Amino acid sequence: MMTTKKLYDEDAYRTQFNASVLSCEPHPVSDKEAEARIPLYDIVLDQTLFFPEEGGQNADTGSVNSHPVLDVQIKDGIIVHTTDAPFAPGSEITGQIDWKPRYSNMQQHSGEHIISGLVHSYFGYDNVGFHLGVKNVTLDFNGFLTPEQLELIETLANEAIYQNIEINAVYPPKEQLDILEYRSKIELTGPVRIVTIPGYDICACCAPHVKRTGEIGIIKITDAVRYKGGIRISIQCGNRALEDFRMKQQQLNAISVLLSAKQETAADAVAKLKEDMFTLKGQMFALQNSLIEQKAAAILQESENLLLFESHLEPAMQKNYANLLTEKCSGICIIFTGNDKEGYRYIIASLSQDVRPLNNLLKTQLQAKGGGSKEMVQGSCHSSKEQICHLFENCAGQYLNGRLQLYT
Repeated sequence: MMTTKKLYDEDAYRTQFNASVLSCEPHPVSDKEAEARIPLYDIVLDQTLFFPEEGGQNADTGSVNSHPVLDVQIKDGIIVHTTDAPFAPGSEITGQIDWKPRYSNMQQHSGEHIISGLVHSYFGYDNVGFHLGVKNVTLDFNGFLTPEQLELIETLANEAIYQNIEINAVYPPKEQLDILEYRSKIELTGPVRIVTIPGYDICACCAPHVKRTGEIGIIKITDAVRYKGGIRISIQCGNRALEDFRMKQQQLNAISVLLSAKQETAADAVAKLKEDMFTLKGQMFALQNSLIEQKAAAILQESENLLLFESHLEPAMQKNYANLLTEKCSGICIIFTGNDKEGYRYIIASLSQDVRPLNNLLKTQLQAKGGGSKEMVQGSCHSSKEQICHLFENCAGQYLNGRLQLYT
């Protein structure tokens, strides 16, 4: 079968086209998928405006004769469109591209070229990974960049936008391609499409781009993390950058209102709130510690087995409580903290007995999750207090040497 003519190479701004159907086959799905889905079909056209999933970029969306195009893939130059209706080979169709996501992808991809070209020319790092999805755009480089270096790259990238430079995409003849210095993540054979942003980047690329850098609007680096010995940065360009800014502005406005602070001082107000919460948490911890010491002192010395319920104890405090009680308890001490709605955390501890069998009972009867040593186990369950008490009163006798005292 002949390769598909890529109309998007000729004009990335077209949204409608006509084509002939070369083949139509049922889309392969597993038996399980077939039970839950309507039949799908893979059609091959003689030409298309649909950009397939390729080069780290997601596929275009749109329709063929008003039927949705659900996926677009390419293999050996043949582009396959997946849709929900069959089309007879030899028939003519009209295809329609969803323009808004197509143009957004063009903005993102052109912005990525500027960023990658600048990183390569200023710091010598290669772009070794690229993903352009519906929401996220990530770039992976084989070297690390400091916050100051990223800010420099972002500033220079936006200067390229202000200059409104023309972006060229051509297939150079082989003799010219052989002497041309351009970026590429893989070894390429056959015709190679070169996208050039004069003064910023020359790169092999198969995707649609905007005509001029001014159309990108803005390039914003939104995140950067260490990744595989280098760095992964996230960017937003054009309309996506505007939407991202609006979302963050709304969040900042809401935070400012909640803190009764101006937007420019919101970070200071959050830092102050965090400091106050740390102080209060320390005070609460001290009060809880004093309370459990008093409660532990009120429990009779040399109690046999203890089952206690507390509405709220921090994990560290629950453990401290267990340690205090095991000194008074000759058998096993069990502490549940929480409530019936949200569930319970528990600690089972003993200085004289192996508590793991009791933990296994909770797992078996109440679907609890947890583990630990023979001296202490910790876990959680979503049973009610009534169910827990019933289990210990009726089923746990074989694990307890002596009487069980219940404290609520």
